[in-house]
Amino acid sequence: MFEIWETSEPARLISDAGSLKVALEKVDTMCRLRHDQAVAHVGDAAEGYHFEIRDHDGKALARLSYVPDTTRAYQSVVVEEMREDPHASS
Repeated sequence: MFEIWETSEPARLISDAGSLKVALEKVDTMCRLRHDQAVAHVGDAAEGYHFEIRDHDGKALARLSYVPDTTRAYQSVVVEEMREDPHASS
């Protein structure tokens, strides 16, 4: 079990996920949402957004700081290598 937190003040639990792949997809979705909000001039994106993926013990496994670039279309923050399962057989 993984938890997705937005650690900007105040920190808040966004969601949980059963796998790291799903957790990464949820972080990517949150960044897309924050990008869309910045394009629509909703909220304050000047400081950017901070996310963490935590394990079931609350230990941070991954951190991401994201500042929307409203001069271009959203590009995924998750690279293909992060989506691949290193334990899956080819």
